[in-house]
Amino acid sequence: MTVLNEQTLDHQYALETDMGRRNMLKMTGTGLAAIGVSAFIPSGSAFAQSEVKLDSKWDKTFRKSDKVDHKKVTFKNRYGITLAADLYIPKNASGKLAALAVSGPFGAVKEQASGLYAQTMAERGFVTLAFDPSFTGESSGETRNVASPDINTEDFSAAVDFLGLQSNVDRNRIGVIGICGYSGMALTAATSDSRIKAVATASMYDMSRSMSRSYKDSYTMEQRHKVLDYLAEQRWKDAESGKYALGYHEVPFDDKGNIIQGQRVLPETLPENPDPVLLSFFDYYKTPRGFHPRGINSSTAWTATTPMSFFNFPMYANIEMISPRPILLIAGANAHSRYYSEDVIKVASEPKELLIVPNADHVDLYDQMDKIPFDKLTAFFQKNLA
Repeated sequence: MTVLNEQTLDHQYALETDMGRRNMLKMTGTGLAAIGVSAFIPSGSAFAQSEVKLDSKWDKTFRKSDKVDHKKVTFKNRYGITLAADLYIPKNASGKLAALAVSGPFGAVKEQASGLYAQTMAERGFVTLAFDPSFTGESSGETRNVASPDINTEDFSAAVDFLGLQSNVDRNRIGVIGICGYSGMALTAATSDSRIKAVATASMYDMSRSMSRSYKDSYTMEQRHKVLDYLAEQRWKDAESGKYALGYHEVPFDDKGNIIQGQRVLPETLPENPDPVLLSFFDYYKTPRGFHPRGINSSTAWTATTPMSFFNFPMYANIEMISPRPILLIAGANAHSRYYSEDVIKVASEPKELLIVPNADHVDLYDQMDKIPFDKLTAFFQKNLA
């Protein structure tokens, strides 16, 4: 397995050791109950936030760049949920710049892949914002570890709100990048928010399709009904206990046709002869390469009833509305998720482009600097946010 080289150096919390990992676990956040900062918005704005001390220590899974300035910020979405984000600004930049909002993967936090993308694109001249979606990471929202196709789509538009109010951003030159499961939300946001002038996705996953139909639409109709019955029963249990149980967001079946339940997205240890896809996710989320205690995939699971809303609301149903704004989809040649990008490119209107990265799998595009096509991303946004 390939492990990121320079990008995994200088972790401030000594992720390289078990002791460092335990120290990081002590930092685990559960939202913005007691943190936040000024969102760099005029004080008279309805979007202005109160200024509260936020820990400024570098807590990312990648090395801090000396080519950009970094600040932690907060802002609200239109549901009143406070989102936490990292703002990256090219050093010595002047004038109004193009900007990018970045989020994903599904179950990750801004200290992982989205932050790496944001910082790298800031090195290339963009103002960038990597944010934690509602109910996750340092963002607020109760109950924790809930995903919503509606609210998480809104999160991208709220990030556009924030970026467009910055004095160094040209609000007519804002794009978004969605990674893995938040690619669907990024595309969906662009279908209804014309302020988003260009959309790029990496290792796309369609979470509505994945949860309601399973991998490569492999659920039978009987299995789909079994999942709905399981979710309905779980709602009774949660209502009776007053607590929201954790569970798999992509509900699996055993070889006897029974639903498998679990409390963590990923196991604490790998089984013998693990599935290659499981191995690749484990190698990122459960090792110093990409582990972060606030990340759902690293430490816990989504609420068990999370799939319900994804059965109800398909992503990017109005994808033709993005045109004439451009779409770039990036997928690894060896990615198990490649078919999502290939299917989207078939239904999207022009202008659109699908880039297949040779010798890359799904997770490689999270952090492998020799495989993520940053030159292509830069050229795409420079052209379309001109």
